Amino acid sequence: MPSIPEEPLLALNPDRFCMFPIQYPQIWEMYKKAEASFWTAEEVDLSQDLRHWENLTSDEKHFIKHVLAFFAASDGIVLENLAGRFMKEVQVSEARAFYGFQIAIENIHSEMYSLLLESYIKDSAEKNMLFRAIETVPCGEEG
Repeated sequence: MPSIPEEPLLALNPDRFCMFPIQYPQIWEMYKKAEASFWTAEEVDLSQDLRHWENLTSDEKHFIKHVLAFFAASDGIVLENLAGRFMKEVQVSEARAFYGFQIAIENIHSEMYSLLLESYIKDSAEKNMLFRAIETVPCGEEG
């Protein structure tokens, strides 16, 4: 029976802690492109959002609230998967750099979704329910 070749990204790599020399230039290029797109939640101007929010219908607000709640929670799941699986299993420095940056971006996304909920929702019980949507909203439950 022929042996199955090992996935190169998962092969034990004693050099994984040092970035250079670059062994996978395409992965490195993807990391550098991601790095160039860096932004923070503080860069987003929310000053006009509340006025626009107030002009939405209740159905529109319901939809947006639940979309934001879903993404605020789901980014946490993505983070857990990246940190708990990919960063432990992948042995290639370039890919680990990309995953590390993706973790930072997922944190920023989660912060932004949470800031939007914090800005739009004034009722603390509803806000708490939305922040816990993964447990409180039926579509967010694990199956």
